[in-house]
Amino acid sequence: MALDYDTLERLRQNHPAWRLLCAQHAPLVACFLHRVFVAPNERCLPQAELVEALEDELFSLRQRLGADAFPGSAQNYLNDWADNDKGWLRKFYLPGTDEPHFDLTPATEKALAWLDGLTERAFVGTESRLLTLFELLRQMSEGSQTDPEVRIAELQKRRADIDKEIAQVLAGNLPLLDDTGLKDRFQQFLQLARELLTDFREVEHNFRSLDRRVRERIALWEGAKGALLEEIMGERDAIADSDEGKSFRAFWDFLMSQSRQEELSRHLEHILSLAPIIATRPDTRLRRVHYDWLEAGEHTQRTVARLSEQLRRFLDDQAWLENRRIMDILRNIETHALALRETPPSGPFISLAETSASITLPLERPLYRPPLKALIDEIALDEGDAEVDTSALYAQVVVDRAELSRNIRQELQGRSQVSLAEVVTRHPLRHGLAELVAYLHLAGERAGTVVDEEVQEQVSWQLETGAVRQATLPRIILLRNS
Repeated sequence: MALDYDTLERLRQNHPAWRLLCAQHAPLVACFLHRVFVAPNERCLPQAELVEALEDELFSLRQRLGADAFPGSAQNYLNDWADNDKGWLRKFYLPGTDEPHFDLTPATEKALAWLDGLTERAFVGTESRLLTLFELLRQMSEGSQTDPEVRIAELQKRRADIDKEIAQVLAGNLPLLDDTGLKDRFQQFLQLARELLTDFREVEHNFRSLDRRVRERIALWEGAKGALLEEIMGERDAIADSDEGKSFRAFWDFLMSQSRQEELSRHLEHILSLAPIIATRPDTRLRRVHYDWLEAGEHTQRTVARLSEQLRRFLDDQAWLENRRIMDILRNIETHALALRETPPSGPFISLAETSASITLPLERPLYRPPLKALIDEIALDEGDAEVDTSALYAQVVVDRAELSRNIRQELQGRSQVSLAEVVTRHPLRHGLAELVAYLHLAGERAGTVVDEEVQEQVSWQLETGAVRQATLPRIILLRNS
C-alpha cells in the first residue's frame, strides 16, 4: 500500500487503530485491554467479568490521579469502546447465552503491538533473524526448483554437513550456543509467537465478516435456494482456497498432530530450564504457548462451523415454509369443497382437457442405431494404360417394376385370377431373366398370390441374338384384390 497523503488521511479518519492512538483516554484503553486480553491470551470475556476488572482499574487510577480523572462508569466505557464509531472492542452474544461478551478487534491488537514495539528493548538480536531469512530463502529456492539434479546436489550437500556434524559430536567436539545466541533466538521466538496469536485474531475476523455477510444475504434473499447456496459456497470456497485460507489449513493440520505437540512441549521445557533464558525472566505462559495457538485456531474453526450451521438453518427454514405453503393450499381446497358440498354450482363445474391419459410405452420408441461410418482406404492410384471395353457401361438393363405392376392389374381387370405364365404370354419378356425375377418379386409382395407346386408351367423368352431361353416353375396364380 502506498503511503500517500490521501491514503494516510483516510486511515486517520476511519481506521480504528489510528483513532485509538489519538484518543483522549488512549493510555487507559491500551493498558487495560492489553492486561485483560493480550497478556493472558483471552479471546472473549463476559460483560460482568470485564466490568468488574475495569472498575478495579478505574478505582486504582482515581486513587492516584483524583476522583475526577475518569468520571464515567465501567459499563459506559465498555459500550463506548465497542461503538461502531470507535471499533476497539467487539460486543456479541455467544450461542445459548443472554449475557454480552467482548473481544478485541484486529485493529486494536495492531495498535497494541505497535505500542509494545515503542518500548526500549534491553537486547536487540539480529543473528537469529538473519538465519531465519536465509532459511526461508533456502526453502523457497528448493521448493521452486524443478531440476532434479540441482535438488539432489543440494540434499547431498546437506547430508554431508549433517554427517560432518555427527562426526564432530562423536569425536567429543560438541558445539553449543553461547548466552547471546540463546537470548537472540529466544527473543525471536517470543516475537513470532506473539505475532502468530495476533494473526489468528485477524483470520477469525475475516471469517466472521464472511459469516455476517452470509446472514445479511440470507435475511434479504427472495430467490431460489440453489442460487443462494451457489453464491454463498462460492464465496466460502474462495476464502478457503485463498493464500490465507491455505496457510491456516496447513498450520492447523501441522499443529493438530499429537507428535508435534509433544515435541513442542519437550523443547519448551528444555529451553525454559536454561540459565540464560531464566535470567530474562520469561512469562510462565510460554510453557503452554502452543496450547494458546490451538485455542486461537479453535475459535477460527468455530466461526466456520457457525457459517455451516447458518446454512443448515436456512435450508430447514425454507423447507418448513414450502411445506406450510403446500398445506395452506390443500386446506384452502378442502374449505372450498366443503362450502360447495350442499349448494353445488350450476352449469359446468370443472373442465378437463382430456378424459383419458395418453400412454406411450418405452418399447414403442425405436432403439438407438449408431450411424455407419464408411471406411475409405487410402490407396495411391498408379498412373498407367489399360485396354478396357467400356461398352459394358452403356449396356445396362433397367426393369421398370411400375410397368410390370400395370401389366398384372390390366390382366386382372376382367378376371378374378390369372397365372404368371399367362401374363408373360400376353406381355412378352423384353429383358429376359431379369424381368422374370422382377415378376416373381412382385408376386411375392402381393397379398393375393397362390403357388401350386403340383402343376409346372413353361415360361420362355427370346434373346437379342435370336436364341430362345425357357424356364420351368410352379404355377403362380395372381388373385385380384377385393
